[in-house]
Amino acid sequence: MDVSLAEIRERAPGAFEAACPSRIVLDHVMSKWGVLVLLALTDGTARWAQLRRTVEGISEKMLASTLRTLERDGLVLRVSYPEVPPRVEYSLTPRGEELMARMMPLMAWIGEHADEIVTGAAPE
Repeated sequence: MDVSLAEIRERAPGAFEAACPSRIVLDHVMSKWGVLVLLALTDGTARWAQLRRTVEGISEKMLASTLRTLERDGLVLRVSYPEVPPRVEYSLTPRGEELMARMMPLMAWIGEHADEIVTGAAPE
């Protein structure tokens, strides 16, 4: 899906203005932990401990905060089951799935080029 800058300006007037809501969404979605949690959920439903293992290095506090934010944004669904011990599962909402369908090509590109970018190697 190719979109020009002109189309973005048409669809989201004010996208470059400081008070534009798109900045808040970008902050939530494109933060390091936001991207990784969303990416982890593209494989399907996951529980808390599974997300902690998948997203190495994320603290419990940051995982909780990220999941709350993404849930509030309508990207992640949290389902709590009334069991002992309690069971909570997280999954992408349809909006989250649509976002990740668009973000996966970016993630593939980053994975393909990350080493050379980080090491400063010249592109081939």
